[in-house]
Amino acid sequence: MVDQSKCITCGACVTICPVKAIKIVKGKATIDPKKCIKCGSCSQFCPVTAIEIKK
Repeated sequence: MVDQSKCITCGACVTICPVKAIKIVKGKATIDPKKCIKCGSCSQFCPVTAIEIKK
């Protein structure tokens, strides 16, 4: 889950995602829940803690 109010569109999550489940849509990171494997890489690399993995 991406907190859109915190996302600064840096692209770190897009780059680090091993399954390419994250895209920038309308200037904010968006996660495709069908592709996401909930590995947590994106939340670890987000510089503003805008991503929370819900299992």
